[in-house]
Amino acid sequence: EVDLVESGGGSVQPGESLRLSCVHSSVYSYNRNCVGWFRQAPGKAREGVASIYLGSGDTFYVDGMRNRFTISRDNSESAVYLQMNRLKPEDTAIYYCAAALISPCTNIPRDFKHWGQGIQVTVAS
Repeated sequence: EVDLVESGGGSVQPGESLRLSCVHSSVYSYNRNCVGWFRQAPGKAREGVASIYLGSGDTFYVDGMRNRFTISRDNSESAVYLQMNRLKPEDTAIYYCAAALISPCTNIPRDFKHWGQGIQVTVAS
């Protein structure tokens, strides 16, 4: 079983930054384990933001996300991070991290088997 716990969410004003953390436990081989960040705004479908291979550190971004969001990992801490800069009101959503033993790493929610409970990010004046 894979457990994932998100932290770092909250309420910020437009233009500010947040860093989300996802602490994961996994029995999978690090070389094949993909961890991704997703988000779901009210009334909208869950969408991918970015994903990363725990072994190689290779990253994969949804178009348009790379400009302001950066995914990274620290395997010594069993953590994956999402640095979010210049936040906008439209970034308001519940953010989830998820893990999958897949190759290639994707940003498609249905490809991911294990999910955290999610954490709220609100961007408002």
